[in-house]
Amino acid sequence: MFRTAVEHAKKHPGLIPQFFFICLGMGGATLYLIRLARGPHVTWNKTHNPEPWNKLDPTYQYKFVAIETDYKNLKKEGPDF
Repeated sequence: MFRTAVEHAKKHPGLIPQFFFICLGMGGATLYLIRLARGPHVTWNKTHNPEPWNKLDPTYQYKFVAIETDYKNLKKEGPDF
C-alpha cells in the first residue's frame, strides 16, 4: 500500500500535500485517543482501582481547555468515599 502511494505521488506531484495532511491528521487523532485513554476517569483494571475519579482533588482541571471555570477556587461539595 505504501509503495502504491509513492508511485502515485511520483506520477502526480499534487498528491504529496494531500498525503502529508492525511498522515498529519491521522497522527494527531491517534495521539488524542491515547491522551483520552490515559485520562483520570478511565479505568482499565477494575480490581486495582475500580473508581479512580473518587481520588481526584476538586481543583483538578478535567477539561483540556477551561475557558470560564477557575478550578483553583473550587471547593469539595460531597463526602469522602
